[in-house]
Amino acid sequence: MAKYSEDTLTSWTKPPSDSEQTRLETSERMVREAISEDETLSKKSTETFGQGSYANDTNVRLNSDIDINVRYTGGYYFDLPKDKTEADMGIDKDGPSGYSFSEFKNDVEAALVKKFKRDQVIRNDKCITIKGTAQRIQTDVVPTWNYRRYNDNKTYILGAKFFPDKPTGAITNFPKQHIENAIEKNSNTQRRFKRLTRLHRKLRYKMKDDGVTFNSNITSFLLECLVWNVPNRIMNDYNTWTDRLKQSIVYIYEQTKEDSTCKEWGEVSELLYLFHSGRKWSRADVNEYMVQLWNYLEF
Repeated sequence: MAKYSEDTLTSWTKPPSDSEQTRLETSERMVREAISEDETLSKKSTETFGQGSYANDTNVRLNSDIDINVRYTGGYYFDLPKDKTEADMGIDKDGPSGYSFSEFKNDVEAALVKKFKRDQVIRNDKCITIKGTAQRIQTDVVPTWNYRRYNDNKTYILGAKFFPDKPTGAITNFPKQHIENAIEKNSNTQRRFKRLTRLHRKLRYKMKDDGVTFNSNITSFLLECLVWNVPNRIMNDYNTWTDRLKQSIVYIYEQTKEDSTCKEWGEVSELLYLFHSGRKWSRADVNEYMVQLWNYLEF
């Protein structure tokens, strides 16, 4: 007999309660206010938007947090196709912005401190954390810059780029494309993609709470990307969450036995590969975790 009933699994597919949702929305609103009210940043070209599990509506009850991207749009970083120059792309006349990423991150931190007070704001390597209270959720604010990935025809894909405080190299991602693709897959799976993602995330928390030791490289973000790579038919063709969960585990396990069967898997944005040498996780990590999850569920 399986460890959890169908009713329990179904309950874990649901988004946060109304009260939790209100706290999440309050957190986002207050960050927007901090940036717009700041004397320095109000004169800069920026945009503030949610990203991560909250923005993607895949956060789980009682483990909700919020990620906010504060992006500088008055300048940009870029990558060019092989053998192309800045002149080829028509950007050779674009001069420096006169404003550095480190200055921007410092300004964002100062704006948050002014809004929330110093003891409520913690500067981390990759983000700036605002502590949670009864009114708001803990919030990670990620200062980024516009990033352009150019194509041969001079068009570009717009993403975000930022530099951790530690000299470990820049990080590039595509948060808005992630949101758009997730909405489309959710629509194509009768709203089951996001529910199945919540279920996998909730089970990760349950395993941790129950003292099951698993690889720390298995992150909530990774789980969402793994469910993204599960075929829609698994979400559409089975009638229970028990069966959808089972089949998703089986599929991910079978496809991650060898590099060849998952080497083309991408993030939800479909603009970055899920498995490559620079990742903190590996195919083998995922394959092992699926066995642990299966055994934990007593399938």
